[in-house]
Amino acid sequence: MVDDTIEITLDPARISWDTFRSGGAGGQNVNKVESGVRVRYQYKDPYTGEEEEILVENTETRDQPKNRENALRNLRSILYNKELEHRREEQRKVEDSKKKIEWGSQIRSYVFDDRRVKDHRTNHQTSDVGGVMDGDLDDFIKAYLMEFAES
Repeated sequence: MVDDTIEITLDPARISWDTFRSGGAGGQNVNKVESGVRVRYQYKDPYTGEEEEILVENTETRDQPKNRENALRNLRSILYNKELEHRREEQRKVEDSKKKIEWGSQIRSYVFDDRRVKDHRTNHQTSDVGGVMDGDLDDFIKAYLMEFAES
């Protein structure tokens, strides 16, 4: 699944190219034509400022321009994965900060037997269960704002 919101831009000033002769059986041109390409990209992480060199080699075809295209495609793929991993890490931080949905982590209790509604964050409670169920939460909102406005 490709995230369309991730846009990869390559800074041409940070790219350097090397060409080399591809090895292996290839016929007449194997020792004459430099069809293999190596791209070096000086990557600077936009979030941490750390710099690293990304090296991509490509010798898939006997055509140097096609190998250049493939190398750039692979480089974009690496940069895309780096950005995707950063976003996943940010999402993981958000998810880890959430409370678990389980008994004891609720913010409000409705006890109909005792005719009581209690907000566990502020310890504000009322005996008007019907009013709270009809949407009269002003006292709870005020108690919450008073409690957490100080911090």
